[in-house]
Amino acid sequence: MLRVGAAGLRARPLRVFLSALGIAIGIAAMVGVVGISASSRAQLRATLDRLGTNLLTVAPGRDFFGDEARLPPASVAMIGRIAGVESASAVGKVSGAKVYRNDRIPEGESGGIAVLAARLDLPRTVGLAPSSGTWLNAGTGRYPAVVLGSASAERLGITGPGAQVWLGGQWFTVVGVLQPSGLAAELDSAALVGWEAARARLGFDGHPTTVYTRAAKPEVERVRDLLAATANPESPNEIEVSRPSDALAAEQASDQAFTGLLLGLGGVALLVGGVGVANTMVISVLERRAEIGLRRSLGATRGQIRLQFLTESQLLAALGGVGGVALGSAVTAGYAVARGWPTVVPPWAMVGGVAATLLIGGVAGLYPAIRAARLAPTEALSGP
Repeated sequence: MLRVGAAGLRARPLRVFLSALGIAIGIAAMVGVVGISASSRAQLRATLDRLGTNLLTVAPGRDFFGDEARLPPASVAMIGRIAGVESASAVGKVSGAKVYRNDRIPEGESGGIAVLAARLDLPRTVGLAPSSGTWLNAGTGRYPAVVLGSASAERLGITGPGAQVWLGGQWFTVVGVLQPSGLAAELDSAALVGWEAARARLGFDGHPTTVYTRAAKPEVERVRDLLAATANPESPNEIEVSRPSDALAAEQASDQAFTGLLLGLGGVALLVGGVGVANTMVISVLERRAEIGLRRSLGATRGQIRLQFLTESQLLAALGGVGGVALGSAVTAGYAVARGWPTVVPPWAMVGGVAATLLIGGVAGLYPAIRAARLAPTEALSGP
């Protein structure tokens, strides 16, 4: 029966190709969307495993009158004494200081780079790593030295240490450029100077604007509940506590909603492909009346004729399904490699894609198969 069904498809190669293509596009869209989404989630899991989900940030909110609150200078030390806190560090915004490539740049063209005073243990807490040069140390942290975030270095046209920038009305020497930070993206567009240098040379008031806290993983929720009251015991309601990994998870949730929409579109394409299969099989029945009559006159039963055409529709749909799974997997691999993600195509998506095409092929071919089986031998042989 499979051999007979395949022979029927080989007799009309172009029509079979176009019909299978409709099925393949729908399956490829669905497999591609599922695969890209799974690859994105795998990349997110790898990122969180590398950066950790136990980083918490503390920042000032608004006071009772709606003005911006301030963190006490001692807040970092107080947070560091909480049981379960592995490390705590901070940055403080230096008001009025801007960064330029040189002292000839107009004042309004600062590029939106924030100047931050940074504690020396910031990389250990946040997970920062230099792409070139080095981080501030006890020596450079007291002198006009600066470390640039990845985006800041790109805007200033600086690729490594040794260059000088015009910062806060004086020259600072670049000692390092950071790699992009996954959990502290605000540092990518910042210029970081030593805490002591910022106070002595830039008029920094010593109040941190963001405290980064790394807690032991089993203690994250408990530490989170204590941070506001510890950072500012007098006004804990003026403190905002967040978990950067939650933002990444929220972004992934929005991606999943978009994935649902694309899966719906893929389902529509699959439905259109099923209609194409049904159309092909109906036309095939009309064109092959003489063949059906000859088979019936030679002893083929109605059930055998019905099974023959149902097999053809199943083979046609399976051809499109396998092609669609292959195309969707290729699209997923290409997109994942281009983005630097791991390539993940869930096995259930591939098996489900082929199973869906077989179901569609069965439904689409059922009416043409029944119609072919109902033809009487004399009626079929007598022509249209």
